[in-house]
Amino acid sequence: MTDADRPRCLWAQGDPLYSAYHDEEWGVPQRDSRMLWEMLMLEGFQAGLSWITILRKREGFRAAFAGFDPDTVAAFGVGDVERLMGDPGIVRARAKIEATIMGARIFCAMREAGEDFAAYAWSFVDDRPVQGDGVTVPAHTPLSAAISKDMKARGFKFVGPTIVYAWMQATGMVNDHATTCFRRSPLAA
Repeated sequence: MTDADRPRCLWAQGDPLYSAYHDEEWGVPQRDSRMLWEMLMLEGFQAGLSWITILRKREGFRAAFAGFDPDTVAAFGVGDVERLMGDPGIVRARAKIEATIMGARIFCAMREAGEDFAAYAWSFVDDRPVQGDGVTVPAHTPLSAAISKDMKARGFKFVGPTIVYAWMQATGMVNDHATTCFRRSPLAA
């Protein structure tokens, strides 16, 4: 199948990394708790930047944050923050690094309390992806605002309604592929 046979969402055109991410991952329902948490943390790092910046540094983030293993990241201390601040393979923003460590601690506390992060996330959409209209793509929704509010109450940082909505799109809680995109119908099924 050629690219001409696979029309994509406009944002995913023109860069092979964007196209691969779009074709293989974006909008695919993600049910793995660790991966959902990783994506939430990456979306937080993206705040104020373009997603392509995060995609290009994704492997650097994974190396720096121990494969986004929540138990390992939760144990990071001041020395780890300083190490990460010197790592050119990631976005070196102290507040975002500290938010990721805190996010790992919250993830672990939820798990220890018997609350699965995937079940928590998917409960907001009744365990079924929300189908966007395929024409308009909002920056945030009342639902992403409600999830953001709940996450903030739990102590998560960099989880505003816009970041949460981007996370929902990325992890398939929302299907916002365009009506003309070859991925829309398979993911709506």
